[in-house]
Amino acid sequence: MTRYATGTLDLDKLFAARLHAARARPYLATALFALHTVESRTVPTMAVDRHWRCYVSPSFVDRTPVEELAGVWVHEVSHLLRDHHGRSDRFAREHGLSGRAQRLRMNIAADCEINDDVFGDGLVKPEGAVEPGTLRLAPGQLMEDYLRQFQLGPCTQGMAWLDCGSGADGLDREWDLGPDGAHGLDAQERDLVRYRVARGITGRPGNAPQGWRRWAQEAFQPPQPWRELLGAALRSATSGAGAGEDYTYGRPSRRSAGMPGVVLPSLRRTPPRVAVVIDTSGSVSDSELGSALHEVAAIARAVGGRRDLVSVLPCDASAQVVHPLCRAEGIPLIGGGGTDLRAGFARALRMRPGPDVVVVLTDGQTPWPEARPSCRTVVGLFPRHHTGGSWDEDDPDYVPPAPPAWARVVEIGSAPGR
Repeated sequence: MTRYATGTLDLDKLFAARLHAARARPYLATALFALHTVESRTVPTMAVDRHWRCYVSPSFVDRTPVEELAGVWVHEVSHLLRDHHGRSDRFAREHGLSGRAQRLRMNIAADCEINDDVFGDGLVKPEGAVEPGTLRLAPGQLMEDYLRQFQLGPCTQGMAWLDCGSGADGLDREWDLGPDGAHGLDAQERDLVRYRVARGITGRPGNAPQGWRRWAQEAFQPPQPWRELLGAALRSATSGAGAGEDYTYGRPSRRSAGMPGVVLPSLRRTPPRVAVVIDTSGSVSDSELGSALHEVAAIARAVGGRRDLVSVLPCDASAQVVHPLCRAEGIPLIGGGGTDLRAGFARALRMRPGPDVVVVLTDGQTPWPEARPSCRTVVGLFPRHHTGGSWDEDDPDYVPPAPPAWARVVEIGSAPGR
Protein backbone atom coordinates (compact mmCIF):
# COMPACT_ATOMS: atom_id res chain seq x y z
CA MET A 1 0.00 0.00 0.00
CA THR A 2 1.48 3.37 -0.98
CA ARG A 3 1.71 6.07 1.68
CA TYR A 4 2.25 9.70 0.83
CA ALA A 5 3.99 12.26 3.03
CA THR A 6 1.60 15.10 2.22
CA GLY A 7 -0.56 14.36 5.26
CA THR A 8 -3.63 15.62 3.43
CA LEU A 9 -5.25 12.20 2.98
CA ASP A 10 -6.62 10.77 6.21
CA LEU A 11 -5.15 7.30 5.82
CA ASP A 12 -6.23 6.19 9.28
CA LYS A 13 -9.88 6.86 8.43
CA LEU A 14 -9.54 5.36 4.94
CA PHE A 15 -7.91 2.16 6.22
CA ALA A 16 -10.37 1.88 9.09
CA ALA A 17 -13.13 1.90 6.46
CA ARG A 18 -11.33 -0.82 4.52
CA LEU A 19 -11.06 -2.96 7.63
CA HIS A 20 -14.78 -2.41 8.26
CA ALA A 21 -15.46 -3.55 4.67
CA ALA A 22 -13.33 -6.67 5.11
CA ARG A 23 -15.18 -7.58 8.30
CA ALA A 24 -18.56 -7.06 6.64
CA ARG A 25 -17.54 -8.97 3.49
CA PRO A 26 -14.73 -11.33 4.54
CA TYR A 27 -14.85 -13.17 1.20
CA LEU A 28 -13.65 -9.95 -0.49
CA ALA A 29 -10.79 -9.29 1.95
CA THR A 30 -8.07 -10.55 -0.40
CA ALA A 31 -9.21 -8.15 -3.11
CA LEU A 32 -9.68 -5.21 -0.74
CA PHE A 33 -6.14 -5.50 0.59
CA ALA A 34 -4.72 -5.98 -2.92
CA LEU A 35 -5.78 -2.45 -3.92
CA HIS A 36 -3.02 0.20 -3.78
CA THR A 37 -4.22 3.66 -2.78
CA VAL A 38 -3.12 6.76 -4.66
CA GLU A 39 -4.00 10.22 -3.35
CA SER A 40 -5.60 12.34 -6.06
CA ARG A 41 -7.15 15.80 -6.02
CA THR A 42 -8.60 15.21 -9.49
CA VAL A 43 -10.78 12.17 -8.83
CA PRO A 44 -14.27 13.18 -7.61
CA THR A 45 -14.60 10.50 -4.91
CA MET A 46 -12.85 7.13 -5.22
CA ALA A 47 -12.00 5.40 -8.47
CA VAL A 48 -9.99 2.42 -9.72
CA ASP A 49 -7.93 1.64 -12.78
CA ARG A 50 -7.57 -1.76 -14.42
CA HIS A 51 -4.20 -2.27 -12.68
CA TRP A 52 -5.82 -2.36 -9.23
CA ARG A 53 -4.90 1.11 -8.06
CA CYS A 54 -7.52 3.00 -6.05
CA TYR A 55 -7.43 6.79 -6.52
CA VAL A 56 -8.83 8.65 -3.52
CA SER A 57 -9.94 12.25 -3.04
CA PRO A 58 -8.82 13.60 0.39
CA SER A 59 -11.86 15.87 0.64
CA PHE A 60 -14.19 12.97 -0.09
CA VAL A 61 -12.64 10.94 2.73
CA ASP A 62 -12.95 13.91 5.11
CA ARG A 63 -16.67 14.41 4.51
CA THR A 64 -17.75 10.74 4.31
CA PRO A 65 -18.49 8.60 7.38
CA VAL A 66 -16.39 5.48 7.85
CA GLU A 67 -19.42 3.21 7.36
CA GLU A 68 -20.15 4.73 3.95
CA LEU A 69 -16.48 4.64 2.95
CA ALA A 70 -16.54 0.91 3.64
CA GLY A 71 -19.36 0.56 1.11
CA VAL A 72 -17.35 2.54 -1.46
CA TRP A 73 -14.34 0.23 -0.94
CA VAL A 74 -16.48 -2.80 -1.69
CA HIS A 75 -18.16 -1.09 -4.63
CA GLU A 76 -14.89 -0.12 -6.32
CA VAL A 77 -13.20 -3.49 -5.87
CA SER A 78 -16.34 -5.14 -7.28
CA HIS A 79 -15.77 -3.34 -10.59
CA LEU A 80 -12.34 -4.97 -10.86
CA LEU A 81 -13.38 -8.44 -9.74
CA ARG A 82 -16.22 -8.47 -12.28
CA ASP A 83 -13.94 -7.23 -15.09
CA HIS A 84 -16.19 -4.29 -15.94
CA HIS A 85 -13.38 -2.55 -17.82
CA GLY A 86 -12.80 -5.54 -20.11
CA ARG A 87 -16.51 -6.14 -20.59
CA SER A 88 -17.07 -2.43 -21.38
CA ASP A 89 -14.32 -2.53 -24.00
CA ARG A 90 -15.89 -5.58 -25.64
CA PHE A 91 -19.38 -4.08 -25.57
CA ALA A 92 -18.08 -0.84 -27.11
CA ARG A 93 -16.33 -2.71 -29.92
CA GLU A 94 -19.30 -4.95 -30.67
CA HIS A 95 -21.79 -2.06 -30.77
CA GLY A 96 -19.59 0.66 -32.30
CA LEU A 97 -19.76 2.91 -29.22
CA SER A 98 -17.24 5.65 -28.43
CA GLY A 99 -16.90 8.80 -26.36
CA ARG A 100 -17.18 9.74 -22.71
CA ALA A 101 -20.98 9.80 -22.74
CA GLN A 102 -21.18 6.13 -23.70
CA ARG A 103 -18.55 5.24 -21.11
CA LEU A 104 -20.64 7.06 -18.49
CA ARG A 105 -23.57 4.91 -19.54
CA MET A 106 -21.40 1.82 -19.06
CA ASN A 107 -20.33 3.03 -15.61
CA ILE A 108 -24.00 3.50 -14.65
CA ALA A 109 -24.91 0.02 -15.94
CA ALA A 110 -21.95 -1.53 -14.10
CA ASP A 111 -23.04 0.22 -10.89
CA CYS A 112 -26.54 -1.22 -11.31
CA GLU A 113 -25.07 -4.72 -11.58
CA ILE A 114 -23.08 -4.24 -8.36
CA ASN A 115 -25.42 -2.20 -6.20
CA ASP A 116 -28.50 -4.39 -6.46
CA ASP A 117 -27.22 -6.75 -3.76
CA VAL A 118 -23.97 -5.38 -2.33
CA PHE A 119 -25.27 -3.29 0.59
CA GLY A 120 -26.97 -4.23 3.85
CA ASP A 121 -25.81 -6.86 6.35
CA GLY A 122 -23.27 -4.53 7.94
CA LEU A 123 -22.49 -2.46 4.86
CA VAL A 124 -24.08 1.00 4.57
CA LYS A 125 -25.17 2.22 1.15
CA PRO A 126 -23.18 5.37 0.23
CA GLU A 127 -25.06 8.53 -0.58
CA GLY A 128 -25.98 8.77 -4.26
CA ALA A 129 -25.41 5.08 -5.03
CA VAL A 130 -27.08 4.16 -8.33
CA GLU A 131 -29.37 1.13 -8.22
CA PRO A 132 -31.52 -0.52 -10.92
CA GLY A 133 -34.64 0.91 -9.29
CA THR A 134 -33.24 4.40 -9.85
CA LEU A 135 -33.71 3.77 -13.59
CA ARG A 136 -36.92 1.77 -13.07
CA LEU A 137 -35.13 -1.41 -14.08
CA ALA A 138 -35.37 -4.86 -12.56
CA PRO A 139 -32.53 -6.01 -10.27
CA GLY A 140 -30.40 -9.12 -10.73
CA GLN A 141 -29.18 -8.41 -14.26
CA LEU A 142 -25.76 -7.97 -15.85
CA MET A 143 -24.18 -4.74 -16.98
CA GLU A 144 -24.76 -5.73 -20.62
CA ASP A 145 -28.45 -6.31 -19.93
CA TYR A 146 -28.88 -2.88 -18.38
CA LEU A 147 -27.05 -1.20 -21.26
CA ARG A 148 -29.70 -2.48 -23.66
CA GLN A 149 -32.51 -1.01 -21.56
CA PHE A 150 -31.65 2.66 -21.02
CA GLN A 151 -30.02 5.66 -22.67
CA LEU A 152 -28.65 8.88 -21.20
CA GLY A 153 -31.43 11.40 -20.70
CA PRO A 154 -33.49 13.16 -18.06
CA CYS A 155 -33.44 10.14 -15.76
CA THR A 156 -29.62 10.14 -15.70
CA GLN A 157 -28.92 13.88 -15.50
CA GLY A 158 -28.20 13.64 -11.80
CA MET A 159 -25.54 10.97 -12.45
CA ALA A 160 -23.18 13.07 -14.56
CA TRP A 161 -20.80 13.34 -11.59
CA LEU A 162 -20.37 9.56 -11.46
CA ASP A 163 -16.82 8.42 -12.16
CA CYS A 164 -15.52 5.09 -10.88
CA GLY A 165 -12.48 5.30 -13.15
CA SER A 166 -11.10 3.27 -16.03
CA GLY A 167 -11.43 0.12 -13.95
CA ALA A 168 -15.20 0.49 -14.27
CA ASP A 169 -15.66 1.48 -17.93
CA GLY A 170 -12.30 0.95 -19.67
CA LEU A 171 -11.70 4.63 -20.60
CA ASP A 172 -8.33 5.94 -19.39
CA ARG A 173 -8.39 9.00 -17.11
CA GLU A 174 -5.89 11.82 -16.75
CA TRP A 175 -5.08 10.65 -13.23
CA ASP A 176 -4.26 7.07 -14.30
CA LEU A 177 -0.67 6.01 -13.74
CA GLY A 178 -0.93 3.56 -16.64
CA PRO A 179 0.53 0.08 -17.09
CA ASP A 180 4.08 1.24 -16.33
CA GLY A 181 3.20 3.23 -13.22
CA ALA A 182 4.13 2.19 -9.71
CA HIS A 183 2.25 -0.35 -7.61
CA GLY A 184 0.02 -1.78 -10.32
CA LEU A 185 -0.76 -5.49 -10.52
CA ASP A 186 0.15 -7.40 -13.66
CA ALA A 187 -2.29 -9.74 -15.39
CA GLN A 188 -1.08 -12.82 -13.49
CA GLU A 189 -1.38 -11.08 -10.13
CA ARG A 190 -4.87 -9.82 -10.95
CA ASP A 191 -5.99 -13.32 -11.91
CA LEU A 192 -4.52 -14.71 -8.70
CA VAL A 193 -6.55 -12.22 -6.62
CA ARG A 194 -9.75 -13.15 -8.47
CA TYR A 195 -8.98 -16.83 -8.05
CA ARG A 196 -8.48 -16.52 -4.30
CA VAL A 197 -11.71 -14.57 -3.89
CA ALA A 198 -13.63 -17.07 -6.00
CA ARG A 199 -12.21 -20.01 -4.03
CA GLY A 200 -13.14 -18.30 -0.77
CA ILE A 201 -16.74 -17.82 -1.88
CA THR A 202 -17.22 -21.34 -3.26
CA GLY A 203 -15.43 -22.97 -0.32
CA ARG A 204 -17.41 -21.17 2.40
CA PRO A 205 -20.22 -19.19 0.77
CA GLY A 206 -21.81 -18.16 4.07
CA ASN A 207 -24.02 -15.13 3.48
CA ALA A 208 -22.54 -14.22 0.10
CA PRO A 209 -25.31 -12.88 -2.20
CA GLN A 210 -26.42 -15.06 -5.08
CA GLY A 211 -24.75 -12.75 -7.59
CA TRP A 212 -21.35 -13.30 -5.97
CA ARG A 213 -21.92 -17.04 -5.78
CA ARG A 214 -22.65 -17.16 -9.52
CA TRP A 215 -19.57 -15.07 -10.21
CA ALA A 216 -17.38 -17.36 -8.12
CA GLN A 217 -18.70 -20.51 -9.78
CA GLU A 218 -18.13 -19.15 -13.26
CA ALA A 219 -15.04 -16.97 -12.81
CA PHE A 220 -12.51 -19.79 -12.92
CA GLN A 221 -14.24 -22.86 -14.23
CA PRO A 222 -11.82 -25.37 -15.75
CA PRO A 223 -12.13 -25.84 -19.51
CA GLN A 224 -15.49 -27.47 -19.98
CA PRO A 225 -15.25 -30.97 -21.48
CA TRP A 226 -18.38 -30.46 -23.56
CA ARG A 227 -16.66 -27.81 -25.69
CA GLU A 228 -13.81 -30.18 -26.46
CA LEU A 229 -16.24 -33.04 -27.06
CA LEU A 230 -18.42 -31.00 -29.41
CA GLY A 231 -15.37 -29.82 -31.33
CA ALA A 232 -14.02 -33.37 -31.56
CA ALA A 233 -17.38 -34.71 -32.69
CA LEU A 234 -17.62 -32.08 -35.40
CA ARG A 235 -14.04 -32.66 -36.57
CA SER A 236 -14.68 -36.38 -36.69
CA ALA A 237 -17.84 -35.89 -38.72
CA THR A 238 -16.27 -33.45 -41.16
CA SER A 239 -13.12 -35.49 -41.68
CA GLY A 240 -14.79 -38.83 -42.35
CA ALA A 241 -14.80 -40.45 -45.73
CA GLY A 242 -17.19 -38.73 -48.11
CA ALA A 243 -17.47 -35.49 -46.17
CA GLY A 244 -16.38 -32.60 -48.33
CA GLU A 245 -14.80 -34.90 -50.93
CA ASP A 246 -15.04 -34.80 -54.70
CA TYR A 247 -13.03 -35.95 -57.71
CA THR A 248 -11.15 -33.50 -59.90
CA TYR A 249 -9.13 -33.71 -63.10
CA GLY A 250 -7.31 -30.50 -62.18
CA ARG A 251 -4.69 -32.67 -60.53
CA PRO A 252 -4.50 -36.19 -62.02
CA SER A 253 -4.23 -39.16 -59.72
CA ARG A 254 -0.78 -40.63 -59.11
CA ARG A 255 -2.20 -43.96 -60.22
CA SER A 256 -2.37 -42.58 -63.78
CA ALA A 257 1.35 -43.40 -64.10
CA GLY A 258 0.51 -47.10 -64.00
CA MET A 259 -2.13 -46.79 -66.73
CA PRO A 260 -0.56 -45.26 -69.87
CA GLY A 261 -3.04 -43.29 -71.95
CA VAL A 262 -5.60 -43.04 -69.14
CA VAL A 263 -6.02 -39.92 -67.00
CA LEU A 264 -7.54 -40.70 -63.62
CA PRO A 265 -9.04 -38.01 -61.40
CA SER A 266 -7.70 -37.41 -57.92
CA LEU A 267 -9.78 -37.14 -54.77
CA ARG A 268 -9.96 -33.55 -53.54
CA ARG A 269 -11.02 -32.61 -50.03
CA THR A 270 -12.86 -29.33 -49.66
CA PRO A 271 -14.12 -27.75 -46.43
CA PRO A 272 -17.43 -29.43 -45.50
CA ARG A 273 -20.79 -27.70 -45.52
CA VAL A 274 -22.47 -27.62 -42.12
CA ALA A 275 -26.15 -27.00 -41.39
CA VAL A 276 -26.85 -25.98 -37.78
CA VAL A 277 -30.42 -26.55 -36.59
CA ILE A 278 -31.13 -24.52 -33.42
CA ASP A 279 -34.07 -25.43 -31.21
CA THR A 280 -35.98 -22.17 -30.59
CA SER A 281 -38.96 -23.70 -28.78
CA GLY A 282 -40.35 -22.22 -25.58
CA SER A 283 -38.49 -24.74 -23.41
CA VAL A 284 -35.08 -23.34 -24.49
CA SER A 285 -33.97 -20.32 -22.46
CA ASP A 286 -32.50 -17.09 -23.81
CA SER A 287 -29.15 -17.89 -22.22
CA GLU A 288 -29.11 -21.26 -23.98
CA LEU A 289 -29.89 -19.57 -27.29
CA GLY A 290 -26.96 -17.25 -26.64
CA SER A 291 -24.80 -20.28 -25.94
CA ALA A 292 -25.99 -21.81 -29.22
CA LEU A 293 -24.78 -18.76 -31.15
CA HIS A 294 -21.38 -19.10 -29.48
CA GLU A 295 -21.29 -22.69 -30.69
CA VAL A 296 -22.16 -21.57 -34.21
CA ALA A 297 -19.11 -19.29 -34.18
CA ALA A 298 -16.97 -22.19 -32.91
CA ILE A 299 -18.32 -24.42 -35.69
CA ALA A 300 -17.28 -21.82 -38.26
CA ARG A 301 -13.76 -21.88 -36.85
CA ALA A 302 -13.74 -25.69 -36.97
CA VAL A 303 -14.30 -25.62 -40.74
CA GLY A 304 -11.40 -23.28 -41.35
CA GLY A 305 -13.23 -19.99 -40.88
CA ARG A 306 -15.35 -20.55 -44.01
CA ARG A 307 -18.54 -18.89 -42.75
CA ASP A 308 -20.04 -19.21 -46.20
CA LEU A 309 -20.15 -22.99 -45.65
CA VAL A 310 -22.17 -22.74 -42.42
CA SER A 311 -25.94 -22.25 -42.48
CA VAL A 312 -28.18 -21.71 -39.46
CA LEU A 313 -31.78 -22.93 -39.31
CA PRO A 314 -33.96 -21.87 -36.34
CA CYS A 315 -36.70 -24.41 -35.66
CA ASP A 316 -39.45 -25.00 -33.10
CA ALA A 317 -42.45 -26.93 -34.40
CA SER A 318 -41.66 -25.76 -37.93
CA ALA A 319 -38.49 -24.83 -39.77
CA GLN A 320 -37.76 -21.14 -40.25
CA VAL A 321 -35.66 -19.37 -42.88
CA VAL A 322 -32.15 -20.71 -43.50
CA HIS A 323 -29.58 -18.06 -42.64
CA PRO A 324 -26.07 -18.01 -44.15
CA LEU A 325 -23.55 -17.31 -41.44
CA CYS A 326 -22.14 -13.79 -41.70
CA ARG A 327 -22.26 -12.76 -38.06
CA ALA A 328 -23.79 -15.14 -35.53
CA GLU A 329 -25.02 -12.17 -33.48
CA GLY A 330 -27.22 -11.02 -36.37
CA ILE A 331 -29.20 -14.25 -36.78
CA PRO A 332 -32.82 -13.89 -35.60
CA LEU A 333 -33.69 -16.95 -33.52
CA ILE A 334 -37.44 -16.90 -34.08
CA GLY A 335 -39.65 -19.41 -32.32
CA GLY A 336 -41.07 -19.98 -28.88
CA GLY A 337 -43.68 -22.61 -29.66
CA GLY A 338 -43.62 -26.39 -29.44
CA THR A 339 -40.80 -28.59 -30.63
CA ASP A 340 -40.50 -30.87 -33.64
CA LEU A 341 -36.99 -30.85 -35.04
CA ARG A 342 -37.93 -33.34 -37.75
CA ALA A 343 -38.98 -30.27 -39.76
CA GLY A 344 -35.51 -28.80 -39.21
CA PHE A 345 -33.81 -31.98 -40.38
CA ALA A 346 -36.00 -32.13 -43.50
CA ARG A 347 -35.35 -28.48 -44.35
CA ALA A 348 -31.60 -28.85 -43.83
CA LEU A 349 -31.41 -31.92 -46.06
CA ARG A 350 -33.29 -30.08 -48.84
CA MET A 351 -30.61 -27.40 -49.01
CA ARG A 352 -28.68 -27.17 -52.26
CA PRO A 353 -25.87 -27.90 -52.18
CA GLY A 354 -26.64 -30.31 -49.39
CA PRO A 355 -24.76 -30.32 -46.07
CA ASP A 356 -21.99 -32.75 -45.24
CA VAL A 357 -22.86 -32.51 -41.53
CA VAL A 358 -26.01 -31.52 -39.62
CA VAL A 359 -25.46 -30.13 -36.11
CA VAL A 360 -28.54 -29.91 -33.87
CA LEU A 361 -28.50 -27.77 -30.71
CA THR A 362 -31.52 -28.63 -28.55
CA ASP A 363 -32.82 -29.53 -25.09
CA GLY A 364 -33.88 -32.91 -26.50
CA GLN A 365 -37.63 -32.50 -25.94
CA THR A 366 -38.49 -33.34 -29.53
CA PRO A 367 -39.39 -36.28 -31.76
CA TRP A 368 -36.52 -37.45 -33.95
CA PRO A 369 -36.44 -38.62 -37.59
CA GLU A 370 -37.09 -42.34 -37.94
CA ALA A 371 -34.62 -42.77 -40.78
CA ARG A 372 -30.95 -41.97 -40.55
CA PRO A 373 -30.12 -38.79 -42.54
CA SER A 374 -27.92 -39.02 -45.59
CA CYS A 375 -25.14 -37.12 -43.83
CA ARG A 376 -23.45 -37.24 -40.45
CA THR A 377 -25.29 -35.81 -37.45
CA VAL A 378 -24.01 -34.25 -34.22
CA VAL A 379 -26.48 -33.41 -31.43
CA GLY A 380 -25.57 -30.84 -28.79
CA LEU A 381 -27.94 -31.28 -25.81
CA PHE A 382 -28.71 -28.53 -23.33
CA PRO A 383 -28.87 -30.32 -19.97
CA ARG A 384 -32.20 -30.99 -18.31
CA HIS A 385 -32.02 -32.39 -14.78
CA HIS A 386 -35.45 -33.92 -14.21
CA THR A 387 -36.41 -34.07 -10.52
CA GLY A 388 -39.49 -36.23 -10.42
CA GLY A 389 -42.19 -33.92 -11.80
CA SER A 390 -43.75 -34.23 -15.21
CA TRP A 391 -41.93 -33.09 -18.32
CA ASP A 392 -45.30 -32.08 -19.74
CA GLU A 393 -48.05 -30.83 -17.44
CA ASP A 394 -50.64 -31.85 -20.05
CA ASP A 395 -49.27 -35.40 -20.24
CA PRO A 396 -47.91 -36.73 -16.92
CA ASP A 397 -46.57 -39.87 -18.60
CA TYR A 398 -44.57 -38.03 -21.26
CA VAL A 399 -40.81 -38.63 -21.32
CA PRO A 400 -38.83 -37.11 -24.20
CA PRO A 401 -37.22 -39.72 -26.47
CA ALA A 402 -33.46 -40.06 -26.38
CA PRO A 403 -31.51 -38.98 -29.48
CA PRO A 404 -31.16 -41.79 -32.01
CA ALA A 405 -28.16 -44.09 -31.98
CA TRP A 406 -26.93 -42.80 -35.35
CA ALA A 407 -26.24 -39.32 -33.90
CA ARG A 408 -23.11 -38.34 -32.01
CA VAL A 409 -24.43 -36.75 -28.79
CA VAL A 410 -22.63 -34.19 -26.61
CA GLU A 411 -24.13 -32.48 -23.55
CA ILE A 412 -23.66 -28.72 -23.66
CA GLY A 413 -22.96 -26.76 -20.48
CA SER A 414 -24.81 -23.65 -19.34
CA ALA A 415 -24.01 -20.20 -20.73
CA PRO A 416 -21.83 -17.93 -18.53
CA GLY A 417 -23.48 -15.29 -16.40
CA ARG A 418 -22.43 -12.76 -13.89
